[in-house]
Amino acid sequence: MTRFSANLGFLWTDRPLPDAIRAAAVAGFDAVECHWPYDLPVGDLRRALDETGLPMLSLNTRRGDVESGENGLAALPGRRTEARAAVDEALDHAEALGAAAVHVMAGASSGTAAEAAFVETLLYACDRAAGAGRIILIEPLNRFDAPGYFLNTTAQAAELIERIGAPNLRLMFDCYHVGRTEGDVSGRLQALMPMVGHIQFAAVPDRGPPDHGTVDYGTLFREIAALGWDRPLGAEYRPTGPTDDTLEWMARLR
Repeated sequence: MTRFSANLGFLWTDRPLPDAIRAAAVAGFDAVECHWPYDLPVGDLRRALDETGLPMLSLNTRRGDVESGENGLAALPGRRTEARAAVDEALDHAEALGAAAVHVMAGASSGTAAEAAFVETLLYACDRAAGAGRIILIEPLNRFDAPGYFLNTTAQAAELIERIGAPNLRLMFDCYHVGRTEGDVSGRLQALMPMVGHIQFAAVPDRGPPDHGTVDYGTLFREIAALGWDRPLGAEYRPTGPTDDTLEWMARLR
C-alpha cells in the first residue's frame, strides 16, 4: 500500500502548524513535512508529532529576504555566512523534530561563482548532517514557478550529486517540477532512483490535487512501488478549497 506524507507548506495552511499536523493525522496521512517552521516554538511542534505519532520527514532551509524575492541562500555568492547559518538552523530543528532530511535551498542565481558557492554550502551541510545520520536534499525547481532559480533540471542536480560525492546528498524528486520542466516523469524517475532521497507530487501543470492533469499518478505510484520505494510520498499540491475537501484521491491512489 502506498503511503503519503502531507506537505504542510501547502496543506492546512489556514491553521497553526501544530494543528495542521493533527489534521494530517486525522485525514490518514502517514507522515508530514514542512517548509519553514522557524517562527513557532519547536516544543509545540514536537508535542503535536508525539501526540499523533507522525514522523516529520523533512524541512527547508530559510529563503533569506523573501520581500526582496530571495528563494534560498546556498548558491548566492558572497552569502556564505548566512547560508551556513541557515543550514545550522535547519539541522538544529531537524534534530529537535526528528526529521530525517533537510532541503538546502539554492536561491536565484547563475554562473560559476554561484555554482562554487552552492557546492561549498552543500559540502558543509553534508558534513554537519552526517554525524546525526541525516540526509541533505537538493531540488530542481521549474522556471515558471521559480524564475532564475539556480537548480532547475534533474540532470544538473545529478551532476552535482555525483561530483560532490557525499553519501548523504540526495535528490528531492518533485514530479510536478519535473513534469513542468522536463516531461517524461516516469523515465526520469527510473533513471535517477539510485540518488533519490524523497519524492513529491502534484498535478501537472496546475499543481492541484493529483486526480487530474498530464501525469497519471495511479500508474506512476505503481511504478514507484515496483522500483522498491517504500517510503511515504510527499503530497505538495495547492488545494482547490479547504484541504479536507480535496483528499478523495488518497483512497484511490493508495
